[in-house]
Amino acid sequence: MSHIRLETKGQIAFLTINRPGSLNSFNYEALVELGHKVDTLHSTREVRAIIITGEGDKAFSAGADLRERKGLGEAEVRRNVKKIRDVFNSIAQLPQPTIAAVNGYALGGGFELMLACDFKIAAEHAEMGLTEVSWGIIPGAGGTQRLTRLVGEMKAKELIFTARKINAHEAFHCGILTKVVSKNSLIPCCLSLAEEIIQNAPLAVAQAKYAIQYGADHDIQTGLAFEANAYEVIIPTRDRMEALEAFSEKRRPVFIGK
Repeated sequence: MSHIRLETKGQIAFLTINRPGSLNSFNYEALVELGHKVDTLHSTREVRAIIITGEGDKAFSAGADLRERKGLGEAEVRRNVKKIRDVFNSIAQLPQPTIAAVNGYALGGGFELMLACDFKIAAEHAEMGLTEVSWGIIPGAGGTQRLTRLVGEMKAKELIFTARKINAHEAFHCGILTKVVSKNSLIPCCLSLAEEIIQNAPLAVAQAKYAIQYGADHDIQTGLAFEANAYEVIIPTRDRMEALEAFSEKRRPVFIGK
């Protein structure tokens, strides 16, 4: 059975962690499979938005598979941590917008996967937290950095040092989540956002994501340089001319990603 399920519906891809018996936790095999699926999506231009979720309604992901970790030597632990860090970085660097559909527990690495996504929409019953210090480790897949950039240094320290689990409404008020919805509304809400995004020029969306993401970690002048470079990529595209022609012809543009 596949640990990671990849399905496409039109221009939207669903990436589902399919280990519900282990609360969708990640063993090494699942991480490798997730990495392959992400690499496929990176080069699939027909896909313009990606929704990431967990199988069932109990967990988005509970993070690392601790049953596997217990039997690993130090070298294997380092291998697993590098793999999860690299895979989540690849998710963060996808050109398509990514939406985490948080359908339950998002703990440890599951929380870090959520943080690597552009948007995070959670069901109101979801609980989340970076609980690693309670297991004698620290967040190792981007949690210390991405959470700090979302909520600030002091709040990130509070959540990480205490290993505290918070509910979806608390996470929303902290600025971690885009939206909190009912369990039954979660996927429709994520689909609605994805469908709104894919109406627009995919190359422009990808370049806007690039400029925001890479410019945010620099001073404004460097950020403006990222923006200018991203704009240069868009100028010669057929989609830019299509938008102008559609405007003059009073119709919706048909974007082809070229």
